[in-house]
Amino acid sequence: MAMPAEVRIVEVGPRDGLQNERVDIGTAAKVELIDRLSRTGLRSIEATAFVSPKWVPQMADAAEVLAGIERMAGIAYPVLVPNEQGYARAREAGADEVAVFTAASEAFNLRNTNASIAQSLERFAPVLERARTDGVRVRGYVSTVLGCPYQGEVPLADVVRVARSLHAMGCYEISLGDTIGVGTPAKARAMLRAVAAEVPMAALAIHFHDTYGQALANVLACLEDGVAVVDSAVSGAGGCPYAKGASGNVASEDVVYMLHGLGIRTGVDLPLLAETGRWLAGLLGRETGSKVGRALAA
Repeated sequence: MAMPAEVRIVEVGPRDGLQNERVDIGTAAKVELIDRLSRTGLRSIEATAFVSPKWVPQMADAAEVLAGIERMAGIAYPVLVPNEQGYARAREAGADEVAVFTAASEAFNLRNTNASIAQSLERFAPVLERARTDGVRVRGYVSTVLGCPYQGEVPLADVVRVARSLHAMGCYEISLGDTIGVGTPAKARAMLRAVAAEVPMAALAIHFHDTYGQALANVLACLEDGVAVVDSAVSGAGGCPYAKGASGNVASEDVVYMLHGLGIRTGVDLPLLAETGRWLAGLLGRETGSKVGRALAA
């Protein structure tokens, strides 16, 4: 299958990138990050998560962040919700797109959400029902699609089953996440092909972490099979608290640089994105996790 002519980047930095940060990031800085990202040409920016502040204190100000950002026409600002209560809070705060999340690994899902995969899908049923009534789009995440820190290998059949279930429930798009970054190109391609046999490729996205430095290679392998939506985080922010040694998401700057080099359109202003990545890295007290960002700054 030919590579897509255009790819939509789903920027997950403000949520997945920041949710596990130990550095206290104020609401104003989160709002500024999203506003900066909005000016880069990105069309999908995951803004925050309406989850329990007890478990994810960095997202305690979700309503304030959503209220504070300058929403630009043509940009989606989805928010993560774990259940119907989270959905209600998100809607009250003005969210018009949400995302739900589960895993392909039972062991991981129990550690991450204190529920089995079946229980988590049951939790989502009323969310999808209310979203349909409200005209709200719902995105679905499947984590640990290429490996789990607790059970190791994750059977492809489990990944396919969970992705198919989310799509059948009404999720317009399913993001397939290598949460601990153990995937390699051949495995990533095989996983995508297995899921695409049951869920339309147009409804699939990929989400790779860069623990072993394979994320860009994995993205390329999946692009060659026709996927056209890529999750990434500016400055390579993020990581998984349940996965020892797991590094951040693949950096948005690096993905965009590769896509542009392949002649694939993104609509993203790369220098402006890199500038935002360096700004975020300074805020977090570290060097940017993007090789492209560092090269452009040199």
